Amino acid sequence: MLSAWIHDYYAHYIHVNVKRGDVARSTDDMTPKRLVSLVFILGIAVAGISTLLSKYILGVLSTDFRSKPLGEELDHSHSIFIPLPSEDILSVHDDHTLSIPFSKTELDQNHCTVASVTEALASLHSALDMKLSGKQEKAIKLFQHAVALAPCHPDVLNHYGEFLEHTQKNVIKANEFYVRALTYKPNHEGALINNQRTARVVNEHDRAMLKRIDDKRNTLSNIPDNNAALIRAKKEAYFQHIYHTVGIEGNTMNLAQTRAIVETRIAVSGKSIDEHNEILGLDAAMKYINSTLVNRVGSISIKDILELHRRVLGHVDPVEGGQFRRTQVYVGGHIPPGPGDIHYLMEEFVLWLNSEQAIRMHPVRYAALAHYKLVHIHPFTDGNGRTSRLLMNMILMQAGYPPVIIHKQHRHKYYEYLQLANVGDVRPFIRFIAECTEQTLDLFLWATNEFSRQVPALSQETLFTDRQNTIILEDNSNDILED
Repeated sequence: MLSAWIHDYYAHYIHVNVKRGDVARSTDDMTPKRLVSLVFILGIAVAGISTLLSKYILGVLSTDFRSKPLGEELDHSHSIFIPLPSEDILSVHDDHTLSIPFSKTELDQNHCTVASVTEALASLHSALDMKLSGKQEKAIKLFQHAVALAPCHPDVLNHYGEFLEHTQKNVIKANEFYVRALTYKPNHEGALINNQRTARVVNEHDRAMLKRIDDKRNTLSNIPDNNAALIRAKKEAYFQHIYHTVGIEGNTMNLAQTRAIVETRIAVSGKSIDEHNEILGLDAAMKYINSTLVNRVGSISIKDILELHRRVLGHVDPVEGGQFRRTQVYVGGHIPPGPGDIHYLMEEFVLWLNSEQAIRMHPVRYAALAHYKLVHIHPFTDGNGRTSRLLMNMILMQAGYPPVIIHKQHRHKYYEYLQLANVGDVRPFIRFIAECTEQTLDLFLWATNEFSRQVPALSQETLFTDRQNTIILEDNSNDILED
């Protein structure tokens, strides 16, 4: 259309100049000057119109996707979890990576010395001998010693996985070691065969777990919001969530003290100002989510994450609250990206957070990955864990789940699974979050049972006994379990 218009204009221009007897001169002047100028101006106009149209279309599409539930099938069978007024599987190994070359940091740090590898291999041979002799307890200690000495040696990891699978009957844990072995040596023949054999069983376990969690969420959503037991459970869970979340970071307040600070704003004798302010900050952040973000339809923005962090850290450090860090930080064995990369990485993270691929995941997996990705970037000087857990719970609440409570006494498992994700396998962390989700749902269902009279305190160890998550892999199980 544009080229036809230019052709007509050019032909008319020549015709007019023919009458004047000046065809040659007019064409020479027209081509480099007026014609080029017109093409340039019209090109800018077309580009501007195209940009406006694309932004409008993308805005409609993103709103449409965000307005749908966050589950895999995007059904409408559940409602948003209403707080108090005041890919369908876990086994995706590369979902945690970001498109910059810092994801191998932990792999480099796990470099094994020659001496440690030699000692680890000696311990491995002794463990295999003990295994053949039927001395299982000694074999376990020797295998664990070998893994501690050489955590990046594929032979050590693969043999320990085989021991866990065939002797301990723990296929889930065994598969994790096979995947770790392949992280360090992708063509390791033994680990490839073992992983291929156990992967389907692990996937089936994960599917069953997510299905069980969804069933419990649906049961909870059928309880009326004005149910007295549910109201009590929500109130108690609110205080317990604050108590365990700040407790993971080292806060020494007990549950009763946490409740008193939130309800009365009266200081507790013998406790530091920072510990008080951590509780008040988390209370402010949760109320912000409850009053604004959880019921909002639309994309999650960087501004939303900054607003969460500003409230988390607002009482402890108002200067750094809501601000990206400007210095390098070190978190155990993990070295987060430099401050110069934070803005780019957060923009990339938010693009993923609002992508169709992420939104169509199972909500538990989506929320756990959002948690991991944010804490891996570590964009703030302090409060990264609390902000990541709040973001995770906001996603879960939008999908109809209650805010997940990660038990403070499980902090070592929590950090261990984050470290495993850093070195290549994010599934254990997602599985851990799924187990915490189910335990939180169990708390609400127990508390709303007609025979219940009180909400159990999550500090009781009996509520957090390890679940039986091992699957015995029989010789013919691959014929029975189909994807």
